[in-house]
Amino acid sequence: MSKAYLLKAATGRIYPARFNAVAVITWSNRIALAVVFCWFGVLKIFQLSPAETLVMHLHDVTMARFIPIQEFMVVLGVVECSIGLLWLFPKSTKLAFTLFLLQMTTTFMPMIFLPAETWQQSFVLTLTGQYIMKNLVLIASAITVVLLNENEAKDFR
Repeated sequence: MSKAYLLKAATGRIYPARFNAVAVITWSNRIALAVVFCWFGVLKIFQLSPAETLVMHLHDVTMARFIPIQEFMVVLGVVECSIGLLWLFPKSTKLAFTLFLLQMTTTFMPMIFLPAETWQQSFVLTLTGQYIMKNLVLIASAITVVLLNENEAKDFR
């Protein structure tokens, strides 16, 4: 499939050859993911995260017997920063995505393990639940990067 066809299919118009919309889309998503993950990770490392209480409650019901919370928060922060940095290197996209999916799995765990904190009633989320649900946008962004990265690797030929 040609670049021109993909761009026309996605936008309804053909762009000049020097305008690489795919690269712009890919890099804007990479940078956004890197900023979010590094920012949130640094906040966890320095124990400044507004999500700290939620993480502590989830830790209490899942990981408390394996690792103390203070160590867990630092490890989680470092992992998040690492994921963020990995998004900036196209050759590490598959690793970034794998770690990202594991981390995303943990972010949705409060929806199951801490329902009183995430649900007001059926289909009505608390503010914490909404904070978690917005991760669907991060997932869509990451999928975009992975799919476009594969196409870039094939050079659209």
